[in-house]
Order: sequence, then structure tokens, then C-alpha cells
Amino acid sequence: MIRLFSARVSAVAALISVAFVFSPLADAQGTDTSASSPKQVRKAQRKAARANRTAELKQLESNGYKPGKDQADYPQDIQNAERKSGPTAHPAPASGQ
Repeated sequence: MIRLFSARVSAVAALISVAFVFSPLADAQGTDTSASSPKQVRKAQRKAARANRTAELKQLESNGYKPGKDQADYPQDIQNAERKSGPTAHPAPASGQ
């Protein structure tokens, strides 16, 4: 009886150890690192767009625009900052926008 129990325990322990050895191998085979998924592409695009917006805002702030300031002069103060930063930094929107 004790031998049978001991054999079962050692068999279960062997199966568990085999499962732990092969589970990382199965995970590694399932991942494809060479191709980007659409989710990763969208994330990269969002990060690039966020970086562009942040850089544009920093440029406007360095030219006098204060986003937290009283909004009484809102359109004029941002337009002045855009004018100071130059015409190439902020192209005019396309028609219909």
C-alpha cells in the first residue's frame, strides 16, 4: 500500500516537472517577434502623434502661448504664438476643416 502511494506521488511529481519544463517552450514557439501586430502599429502611431502634439505645444509655449491662462484672449494669443513660430511649423488646414 505504501509502495503504491509512493509510486503515484513520484509519477505525479514527474508529470508536473515535465509540464514546467515544456510550458516555456510552447510559449516561445507561439510568439512571432519579426512581424508587428496591428495593435503594435497603432500604438506606435499614437505615440508618434502624441510626441508631435507635445512638441508643437512646447513650441507654442516658447513663443508666448499660455494654455492655463485666462481664455479671454484665446484665439488671438494662440494665433500670435503660431505667427511667431513661423509659417512652416503650422500649415493652414485644408479646405473644409
